[in-house]
Amino acid sequence: MKSKLWNLLKNEIVIEYKACLYFSCLISFYCVYLLCRGVYSVSILSLCEMILMAYFVGYLQIYVLHDFDEAEKFGKREATSAFLCTCIYAVISGVFGWFEGNVWVTVLFSGYIFLCYLCVYLINKIRRKVDTDRLNDMLTAYKKEGEASHDDGVKE
Repeated sequence: MKSKLWNLLKNEIVIEYKACLYFSCLISFYCVYLLCRGVYSVSILSLCEMILMAYFVGYLQIYVLHDFDEAEKFGKREATSAFLCTCIYAVISGVFGWFEGNVWVTVLFSGYIFLCYLCVYLINKIRRKVDTDRLNDMLTAYKKEGEASHDDGVKE
């Protein structure tokens, strides 16, 4: 029971991270789009739609698509998952009218979202490498510390 609760909590934290990350990507593109059109305010309704979609896609990524942006390699399955999520965002942008039905902007938005997935994958890969190196350094320091204290105890 405790491990199931722990896994659920861990997944919720990852979903929160993904929702914040991808929401910032969505809103960045949307704001640049609006600025290019000379619009200097953002619809609160559009922001709500975007954050809800970011959470929905985050749940989809974790529970259905095997957390593909955290994978060790970006293979066919990961690319297909990223493409599927990109398509979801593109369709939803059309349904909610984020880009007023402009097909070219939607295509550009789709390319941007797919690029975001690639960048997040690379960032996660680098983060894992840094964490691994840091843990290895800590283990090496711990072993040296243990050997030093062991040597002190052996000498008489």
